[in-house]
Amino acid sequence: MQTLTLGAGCFWCLDAVYQRTRGVSSVISGYTGGDLEHPTYEQVCSGTTGHAEALQVTFDPEIVPEEVILGLFFTGHDPTSLNRQGNDVGTQYRSAMFYRDEQERERFAQILSSVQEQIGRPVVTTLEPLGEFWEAEPVHQDFYTQFPTNGYCRFIVEPKLATARAHFHEWVS
Repeated sequence: MQTLTLGAGCFWCLDAVYQRTRGVSSVISGYTGGDLEHPTYEQVCSGTTGHAEALQVTFDPEIVPEEVILGLFFTGHDPTSLNRQGNDVGTQYRSAMFYRDEQERERFAQILSSVQEQIGRPVVTTLEPLGEFWEAEPVHQDFYTQFPTNGYCRFIVEPKLATARAHFHEWVS
């Protein structure tokens, strides 16, 4: 099993995608990249803690390649938008890849370079060392499944899920 920690704006969007991805065994929404211990959703949303909303995605690379997990990451948000995803604004919504070691940092850097070439606009996704990862409150875990009729889910999450299914139909149900 392999785990990646990624920040792509609001964690509800990619959580919905990864929850429906073949080979993914666990998706945990949480906070990382800041300096406050045990931050709450309200504290992170204030933009004062330095944390990003992030996901820890655990998957079996024998079933779903890392390239697919990262492809879904880059498809699920705008990596050229600095500290903003749609109406969500602030450093807590930054595009970030949190690496565990130098090998993972180098791999992420190569992927970012490739994405930059494909997009043709400046990619602002940061590479940051993974510090402490704080699990978000239970209400934020698998939010889309819990609240499918929620306005955010219907108008923001569903289109991103549809895009992921269109581009990665063999992986995302």
